Amino acid sequence: MYGRNELIARYIKLKTGKSRTRKQVSSHIQVLGRRKLREIQAKVRMAGASTMTMIAINENKDKMVLPAASIGVVPPSHGFPPAVQKKVLPPPSLNPISAPSSAVPPPFGATPTAGRNSFPPPADQEDVKPFASGGPPSFLLKTELELNNAWEGRSIATPKLSLVEFSAFMEFARPEAESYARQHLFVHIGEEAGSADSQIEAVDVKQIWDKFPEKKGLRDLFERGPQNAFFLVKFWADLNYNIEEEASAFYGVTSRYESCERMEITCSTKLCSFGKQVVEKVETEYARFENGRFVYNIHRSPMCEYMINFIHKLKHLPAKYNKNSVLENFTILQVITNRKTDETLLCNAYVFEVSTSEYGAQHHIYRLVKD
Repeated sequence: MYGRNELIARYIKLKTGKSRTRKQVSSHIQVLGRRKLREIQAKVRMAGASTMTMIAINENKDKMVLPAASIGVVPPSHGFPPAVQKKVLPPPSLNPISAPSSAVPPPFGATPTAGRNSFPPPADQEDVKPFASGGPPSFLLKTELELNNAWEGRSIATPKLSLVEFSAFMEFARPEAESYARQHLFVHIGEEAGSADSQIEAVDVKQIWDKFPEKKGLRDLFERGPQNAFFLVKFWADLNYNIEEEASAFYGVTSRYESCERMEITCSTKLCSFGKQVVEKVETEYARFENGRFVYNIHRSPMCEYMINFIHKLKHLPAKYNKNSVLENFTILQVITNRKTDETLLCNAYVFEVSTSEYGAQHHIYRLVKD
């Protein structure tokens, strides 16, 4: 299963002989995307300036007509009702990052939270001052809602919930410094989960749903919907660590979600082997309000014993080929639901391969659809 960036990297290798990683290709595409976005914004600002100039000219013409009425000159009647003066508003910015802090929260892909998407504004972008009182006008709220819809499909997010971070790790405590611990990431989804500049690729859900249980598995959940909440993540897991440190290590999982509404969420994680459920872990998390968002943190949740033993056995296999053969039949299904309504908020299907030592933990995100 190759993603867009890996196919581009292979094409570059064939045509030029130069090696490029998926991350290098992705970074270059994002740079080109941001450059194109700035060009579009510059054109929009120029169009907005022209609109404001025309408005100013029309207002000056209206002021020139007013003295005539004050000296008793009555315009001829045509039988039409008097014209209603309309207030023309300048076009809103198309950049979701520049939205005022008091407006509706920006799209999940552009959440201005620390450690995730604290993007600096473009060099030519002016600072936007917050509204003095009463909150943003209704036309801006509508614009922000439209932007939310425009960003769907660009990250692991729906209009109700967004994945900010997901990582599985082992932590080694050093005897000489008890307060210091070194962490090794097996898999990780971080900032890039919500900073994609283009639509993420789609995969037919029918290609993978046999890797999950038949009852209450991926197929049943997808048919129940909502279908925009389903994603596939292929991980290249990093197993390059010192075996001698396994005994004293802590194995954990951390995940973080954000929403624009307060909910109680339930996170179900099912480990599956050959399409059968082996073990399930269910956790409940409550919202905390931070930086204009409701945040759900499942922090340092202990990894189950089955998963720890699985990692140990996988690590001791002799070759990468053997490890990938085992991982071909191992999957994880993670389902986030609203505890009160039982609505599916997010459903992530995880598949795995082993990463090489030079690249470390990597991943690629797909959107699940039904053709």
